[in-house]
Amino acid sequence: MWTLFEPVHAVTYFAPQARARYEAVGLRGYWRGYFAGRAAAFGPVGPGPVHATFFGFHPAMVRRALPDVWTRATPADTLAARLDGARAALDDVLGSVPAADVAEAAELLRSAAGQADLAGRALAAAHADLPWPADPVGVLWQAATVLREHRGDGHVATLVNAGLDGVEALVWRSALDSDREVLQPNRGWSDEEWDAAATRLVERGWLEVDGRPTTAARTARDDIERRTDELAVAPWRGLGGTATERLASLLHPIAMAARTHLPAMNPIGLPAPHRSA
Repeated sequence: MWTLFEPVHAVTYFAPQARARYEAVGLRGYWRGYFAGRAAAFGPVGPGPVHATFFGFHPAMVRRALPDVWTRATPADTLAARLDGARAALDDVLGSVPAADVAEAAELLRSAAGQADLAGRALAAAHADLPWPADPVGVLWQAATVLREHRGDGHVATLVNAGLDGVEALVWRSALDSDREVLQPNRGWSDEEWDAAATRLVERGWLEVDGRPTTAARTARDDIERRTDELAVAPWRGLGGTATERLASLLHPIAMAARTHLPAMNPIGLPAPHRSA
């Protein structure tokens, strides 16, 4: 289910319509829009809660954005721009999906989001408190956002429970299936900080001295992903098997359309081109 709702949410990070709406309210530059957009549900928050809940970013990178972004756009204006940009991005690609299917998917996804257990899930709870849009595409995006942050909050808790800090999680991930050249600069860590984290992972037994992941690192990935999924199951258990299967069938063409806004190489969940029941 994550791979089917994540692309719906993620247009806010990659679609040109989303970036244009941020710029229109004064948030010029990619990272101003990113930090303001995700954090605005908290209100005019400072860097501390954002560093904690977003997890993998260097504290200095967060401080460069916050609280400065609130001098450029209010949280209310930012939230409106974010929703409007996501809606425009989805409208751009959903022309081949019947409107009735979008509306049904939106209501089922909203119902699933309403089943999310929010205790200890700061980002998900903040977004769940926002008013619901009146249109199906807006509801679809908002529900995907609540569910996305719900899963993400659980994932962060699992990483912390595994004894990983933000940079260690990135170094470990880049060794497994991602790219240091993308992750390191996009999260603001220096070479010295990155290499020190790699040394700690070698000492832990998760990396070889040449940077390759060990069997223990791969086992840990499987355990952490399994636990993340377990912590994210409440919305689907609440929705029920039949409705969840119906939602999956409705979301697949929507997610495939949304992924046209997303780069081919990225660390988020993407749906398979073909879905079997």
